[in-house]
Amino acid sequence: MAYEKPKSSDPHSDRLELLECTVQACCKALVSRFNPSVQYYSSLGNIRTDSQMEMSSSLLEQAEELTRNMKDSQKLDYENNWKLITVFYQYPSWASNSQEASPLNSVKELEEALDFLHEEVPKAFVNLVDSTQLVDLSDPYMDQNNIRAISPDLCSSSNECSSLDDIIRRWAYQDALEKLLASRRYDKTDYFTVVPQTFLHEADSHLTRNGKAYVDFSKRSSVKITGKEFSALGVELWNNMMQPVGQKQPYHFSEIPKAQCPSQDHPYFFTYRNSNYSFSLVKSDAKEEPEQLSFGTSLPCSDRSPSDTVPLSVHKLKPADIKVIGALGDSLTAANGAAAANILELLTQYRGLSWSVGGNEDINTITTLANILREFNPSLTGFSTGTGTQEKSNARLNQAVAGARSEALSSQARRLIDLMKNDPEINFQIDWKLITLFIGGNDLCGSCKDTERYTPDNFVSNIQTALDIFHKEVPRLFVNLVTVLHVLPLSELYHEKNVSCPRWLMSRMCSCIVNSNDLDAMEVLNRKYQEGTHSLIGTGRYDTREDFTVVVQPFMEEAEMPYTKDGLPDASFFAPDCFHFHQKSHSQAARALWNNMLEPVGEKLKALVLNDTITLKCPSLDQPYLRTYKNSGYTYPTRPLEAHGSQMLCNEVVPSINSSVSVHSLKPADVQVIAALGDSWTAGNGIGSKPNDMLDMNTQYRGLAWSIGGDASLRNVTTLSNILSEFNVNLTGYSTSTGGPNDPISFLNRAVPGAQAENLSDQAKQLVKLMKNDSRINFDTDWKIITIFIGIHDLCNYCKDINHYSAANFSSHIQKALDILHAEVPKTLVNLVEVMDFLPLRQLFLDSRLPCSIHIAEEYCGCILPIKEGSSELVMMTEAVKAYQSSMQKLVETGRYDTQENFTVVLQPFLRNITVPLLQGGRPDISFFAPDCFHLSQKSHSQLSRSLWNNMLQSLGNKTVSFDFMANHNLSCPTMSQPFLGTYKNSNYTYAPLEPTKKPSQDWGSDLSCPGQTPSKEVPTSVHKLRPADIRVIAALGDSLTIALGALATGLDDLKTPWRGLSWSAGSDGDLDSHTTLPNILKKFNPNLSGFSTGTEQATAGFNRAVGNATALNLSAQVLELIELMKSSPDINYKDDWKLVTILIGRNDLCQYCIDRETYSVEKYVQHLQGSLDILYAELPRAFVNVVEIMELTRLRKIERETAGCVLSGESLCPCFLNPHENSSELQEMQRVNKDYQERSSVMINGSRYDQREDFAVVVQPFFQNTNLPLDSDGKPDLSFFAVDCFHFSARGYAGMATALWNNMLEPVGKKQSYNNFTHGRSTLKCPTSEHPFLFTSRNSGCQSSGSMSENSGTVVPYWAVIVAVAAGFLAGSLIIWVLMAQRVRKHPQARNTGIEGKSTSF
Repeated sequence: MAYEKPKSSDPHSDRLELLECTVQACCKALVSRFNPSVQYYSSLGNIRTDSQMEMSSSLLEQAEELTRNMKDSQKLDYENNWKLITVFYQYPSWASNSQEASPLNSVKELEEALDFLHEEVPKAFVNLVDSTQLVDLSDPYMDQNNIRAISPDLCSSSNECSSLDDIIRRWAYQDALEKLLASRRYDKTDYFTVVPQTFLHEADSHLTRNGKAYVDFSKRSSVKITGKEFSALGVELWNNMMQPVGQKQPYHFSEIPKAQCPSQDHPYFFTYRNSNYSFSLVKSDAKEEPEQLSFGTSLPCSDRSPSDTVPLSVHKLKPADIKVIGALGDSLTAANGAAAANILELLTQYRGLSWSVGGNEDINTITTLANILREFNPSLTGFSTGTGTQEKSNARLNQAVAGARSEALSSQARRLIDLMKNDPEINFQIDWKLITLFIGGNDLCGSCKDTERYTPDNFVSNIQTALDIFHKEVPRLFVNLVTVLHVLPLSELYHEKNVSCPRWLMSRMCSCIVNSNDLDAMEVLNRKYQEGTHSLIGTGRYDTREDFTVVVQPFMEEAEMPYTKDGLPDASFFAPDCFHFHQKSHSQAARALWNNMLEPVGEKLKALVLNDTITLKCPSLDQPYLRTYKNSGYTYPTRPLEAHGSQMLCNEVVPSINSSVSVHSLKPADVQVIAALGDSWTAGNGIGSKPNDMLDMNTQYRGLAWSIGGDASLRNVTTLSNILSEFNVNLTGYSTSTGGPNDPISFLNRAVPGAQAENLSDQAKQLVKLMKNDSRINFDTDWKIITIFIGIHDLCNYCKDINHYSAANFSSHIQKALDILHAEVPKTLVNLVEVMDFLPLRQLFLDSRLPCSIHIAEEYCGCILPIKEGSSELVMMTEAVKAYQSSMQKLVETGRYDTQENFTVVLQPFLRNITVPLLQGGRPDISFFAPDCFHLSQKSHSQLSRSLWNNMLQSLGNKTVSFDFMANHNLSCPTMSQPFLGTYKNSNYTYAPLEPTKKPSQDWGSDLSCPGQTPSKEVPTSVHKLRPADIRVIAALGDSLTIALGALATGLDDLKTPWRGLSWSAGSDGDLDSHTTLPNILKKFNPNLSGFSTGTEQATAGFNRAVGNATALNLSAQVLELIELMKSSPDINYKDDWKLVTILIGRNDLCQYCIDRETYSVEKYVQHLQGSLDILYAELPRAFVNVVEIMELTRLRKIERETAGCVLSGESLCPCFLNPHENSSELQEMQRVNKDYQERSSVMINGSRYDQREDFAVVVQPFFQNTNLPLDSDGKPDLSFFAVDCFHFSARGYAGMATALWNNMLEPVGKKQSYNNFTHGRSTLKCPTSEHPFLFTSRNSGCQSSGSMSENSGTVVPYWAVIVAVAAGFLAGSLIIWVLMAQRVRKHPQARNTGIEGKSTSF
């Protein structure tokens, strides 16, 4: 085309004509300046057909139509005129899965159109323009109904779209197109050429030019251009035609640029040939195939066995114990391109080769963590196989998503949990699971584009959210948290020109690294991601459960680029994109991860060297477990004392779907109003006062008060209000800052310093008035929580006027206030916090080393704080505290506040027993107290609020009744099964007199106040150093006595009811004040005791596995059942918790001996007992076993059954003892057998059979050896100790058994009391002594386990002598019995049959 000077002298005239034109029209306008006769035809890719531009016309069809139009034109010399044709092509939609939409097929379509033009159109210059992102290239003046949308909606579904897929497909499309043009097939003549204006990688190479923003054509979002923007694009296309190939500029639409003119030196449109352009293609096969290597591994471990029993602790988890494996992450875990031979195969996710979870073939050919673990447990499940996305069934528990960032982890975690719960191969509760989490590369690669989104804090927060979900919902889980890869070496691979890599593709995947101008800043960010991960786990927040942990595996933190022998980056470790891992790297990563898992925390490898030989490690004999923070001896940093915030990790934070109408279905999120009544402890006196600042004690820090304060947030200040605000941000009523009760900041905190119970009703009236009149509260519809805590100042004045401050008056005052609330306030749950047992805090004022003034003690609380140990005043105040607490319990137990569905009062008893905070030297820790040592500091208020909250979620009957200032009170969460605040109804709790376990007519509790009720400083490893407080689990085996048959029976109808909650050896109904049982005694030493039975139902039997009619033959079955229950219980640590098991068996054996002497012989009895003890000895770790000697049954004959009104005959209960005549040979025989049962069992137990384990002991408790029948004032048997059958015991009798057993346990072997007279007294329980604080065993009693002990004299009898004596006695006795029985059979041939027929009932 010849150059002509523009006719107009106005340099801007051309621009004025181009203000609004289509792309082609703009080109026509520009060309017409040089040739006014130029003809205009619509461009390809924007042709309208006669059928109003049908959407389906292909480029070839458009080319054919264009050619026809030009040939038919009368104005055009088709053969001789030069033609400028612009072809708008587009990258195929990735929303389509059709074969036609593939990159190569789309290029094929373009190729067909270009081939046609090449063959059919002479003298043609063809422009290629990528229009993928342009919604509309049609004429803006045309009818919009006729406009064709060039770019369809490219992403109709998020599940169908992937940025990684898009980038790879675009690259493949570009690569194929560039190869087509590089073939020179369109440059073989001087009459035809094709020139791209421009390629994608050219358009993306610079995002700005001269400070102006340009369109990034790699983005998914479409660009709709109209008007001036069309003009700008048209001029830019023209200008690019003026630029040599390789120097063309990207398009932008911000303004219409100045049209360039052909130069004198180069007056032509630029083509490949006249640009002297040399193709240097980016190869799709960016590197040669790596050498064929075996990616298998040998495992040198000889011991591949699982634990003997399924471990209860994650810190005792062996590789073979793992049954389920899973993984979360991104394309590195999905294994994109792991076996790819070309770029397009990068889209394939080779999940079966994934380093952390793939399960193709086996370890001999493919090394993955799953294949390693399958060598230990061939039944491992969950691993992925084959190829495909996370949604395919073969992906199993590999839920990694290609392209995922950390913010997607929580959704992956949720899907993984759902899959595990619904998988029939997985026992979700029982199976041990291993999940590997690896994420962060995509966050780093996008960090420079959105600095706020990809901060280290957000990254760590996203990981925390996912881990919190696991921690909350998944039992028995070990999580590998692999820190984010050191990504900086990627830049080295990108910039090394001697390595063939698809650089455009790499820059699209991770431009923030490979194109970074500040790699140092990226290095810092990379490290902060890693450090934040360590800090999160280093808090210990995921080591609060024994069956869950998260361990950071850092082997990728300092990974470096592998090099070839020539010193070049070794691309063979990477997929064809030089970004993802090749299978070589997956194998190495699997080996390094496995070794990390066996390395202790603090000694883990951080630098993975990909081209090193990595040998798999093996678990050692000394440490056969996967290493955790705990079993590595890691110590978590302690929380700063000044930090009083808490973390709420609950998922159930939503309110009821419909507003709750019942207080028994009240969720925390339903609560809208909070209020409190009380004294200075609720007003907040001195909470924030500095140490020794007594002048500040009058300041009421109401915003920090435990039950009502609302300062700051839960992260900084732990109060009940701030906890509830986590569930409902619109909560109101809480107090803030400092001030008095009448200050506005107090709001619904109506507590008054110094208030006593008699002031409570006035506070209640004020509260009701405030709530009714405050606009922030909808009095009738808002749910309210009111916490009442009162009584300290009453007790502090008790000794001054015991009548005025009596428990009855105290209860009456509380009732008056509650009656007001009950009558006036709808939709309310009242927390009535039980009065604190303040007596232990006397230590602060009695310890001269502390700055707590005795004068303040006398002024503040003269009736409690100054009184001395052992004084009569202390006894009086102890009784007063218990009376106050009991009066509150009885008030609520009346049920008077449960007459409406929208109101209840719940007693929160966590302050019933308190433990004084002590420093290591035994000195009280006054940091928990305000300067006056009487009120509490913020440290304690935080603990109070946590304990109150936990009490509120606990069901009635299972509420914590103790408070330890120094304990780690983690906040509990509502559960899916119990999302409500605990009330009597939703706890299935029944008030008296309707409760299942009837209360006795009298109180058979006991008093026990033993000094030093603390456990051992370290959990003892020897049973001979076992303190009562060390016992964590209690259990019992036996017959009807152990299930407390008859304890509260009133007649024959309920005689068969098992009152297990009152069982002397295993029951725990009520507490020690009302029921003396062994568990209730032990709870005084360890309130967290578990295993006890309650109520009457089998479901609440706990570890009381006794069966009513059991004999010694049945004992082993009970033992086996007990062991299985303990192993499967989530509440105990089977291996580490100390257990107390009490066995009493033999009454049913003795009662049936005369009927079947062979079955119930002494030998069989001892054999069965020994067999059961052998099982316990072999299976049960850390156990102290009480074997209670069988009762001397002859004494029961003294009860005159007919005159006493016994509901069953002796013949039906125990024919062998209760039927024979007095002084008869039959009775003498039974007495002898009874004694043989006792003696022979003692000989067996007191031998050395059970002495070989340091953590196991069996001790005979002989209090039943000689039974003294309790007598009444008339000298007759006191039937109040017996059930209505006069054979079993009543609640009073069982209480006597518990007392006798406890005292026996604290008596040395050889000096134990061998009788029990069943007298009742509240102060008969013994205490461990400072000289001997342990439960007595043969060894710590100074006895050798070599024979039977004389319980009365303590003399040690040689083992052989006992055997000889017993054997001789047995032979002699057998001879006498044989003679007597032979005579009896001759005289009474029907005696045996009669005995059998007479046995109608057995208990």
